Amino acid sequence: MREHVEPIWDRIRDELRREVPDFKFHIWLEPLELAGVDGQTLFVRAPAHIRTWVRDRYLPVLRGAAARGFAPGAVVEIVDETWTAPDPAAAVPSAGAATERDERDVRLNPKYTFEQFVIGAGNRFAHAAALAVAELPGQTYNPLFIHGRPGLGKTHLLHAIGNYVNQHGSGLTVRYATVEQFTNAFVQAVRDGSTHDFKARFREVDVLLLDDVQFLADKARTEEELFHTFNALHDSGRQLVMTSDRSPAQLDGIAARLGERFGSGLVVAVEQPDRAVRHAILEKRVRVDSVEASTELVAEIADRVTTSVRALEAALIQVVAYASLRGERPTPDHARRLLDRLAGAERRRPDPTVDDVLAATATRYGLTTKQLVARDRRPDVARARKVAIYLARELTGTSLPEIGRRIGGRDHSTILTAVRSLAGDLERDPQLAQTVDELRTDLSNRPS
Repeated sequence: MREHVEPIWDRIRDELRREVPDFKFHIWLEPLELAGVDGQTLFVRAPAHIRTWVRDRYLPVLRGAAARGFAPGAVVEIVDETWTAPDPAAAVPSAGAATERDERDVRLNPKYTFEQFVIGAGNRFAHAAALAVAELPGQTYNPLFIHGRPGLGKTHLLHAIGNYVNQHGSGLTVRYATVEQFTNAFVQAVRDGSTHDFKARFREVDVLLLDDVQFLADKARTEEELFHTFNALHDSGRQLVMTSDRSPAQLDGIAARLGERFGSGLVVAVEQPDRAVRHAILEKRVRVDSVEASTELVAEIADRVTTSVRALEAALIQVVAYASLRGERPTPDHARRLLDRLAGAERRRPDPTVDDVLAATATRYGLTTKQLVARDRRPDVARARKVAIYLARELTGTSLPEIGRRIGGRDHSTILTAVRSLAGDLERDPQLAQTVDELRTDLSNRPS
């Protein structure tokens, strides 16, 4: 049922994000899950520590979001962790008007504007380029490629471009999508025989904003479609803006010709915010969301959290929520205690290495690591090897050539083929998907 309820819940969450301040959304609404659907009744699971508060304070908000994102007469019931769907609730309604709207129109977040973007040395050039593109789509930097580590504001800039064009672009059309959404829409169009409609949606726009293009890796058919979409838009003077966690030259598993297209315009980086910018970001978040946080608390968090804007805002949310649940006002001491504890947890769980992945996979399949990397083509060994390669690619951040070197000296193309092959197997084999999920969880939660 999960694959059916996720699109419904994604739409409702989008509605909630637009209505509720980010800070309150993260504390009270982000932990909620859609447990089941029975007709027009949505069963929403809430953790014990916030269930009463959500039921008392946010049920009307949830009902309004469900009416807009699911069905006008939607009913919302808050349930606990032990609730399981009865048989009628397991039959989620087939895709209707709301599903169609979700698939076709991924709306921009109105909170992500140029005015709300805090400028510093690490993002000044990216901000200027994004603003120039928004003011003159297709006439300045085309394509514009923004890259940097997660959480530094790339998605904010994409939405800001879209919001600016919608407000000032004299009727120019904008389409925003993550690569995952682009891929899902393309796969569905192929299945439904509606590729003509798909092409119209993505090629008959004035500005196309694509988020997280690194996830194109190992998706050959989607790459091919995006290549032609890119050419159709660029050749007709339409604007393309893309984001990624790495530069075009560093994208593994993407066809060279597509990577060249990505890098053919202006490529700009966003970098970690300095201390002054971190402080300004938190001050703005406190002001916009009416958060109870002293200057001393803001300074403490700005000093301790240096990696990204996302981590900075998450730390503020966690500290204030931590104090709120204890019935206390948030103080710098709360920040020190909580962030020290979180930092300790991070130190205990470093990212898995290729060796970690090989050892866990070999154990799971009853093999030795030596057998796993050997030139053994027996089906059970080959399957285990593909699983190890797939997880090493996903979890370790190691390049494909280096994974190949560590797994029996195999070349880049062999590793890429294995990743793509297993990705297809996962779609067809639920038991394999469960095995991979369990291995992924074990590797992510293992002690150091």
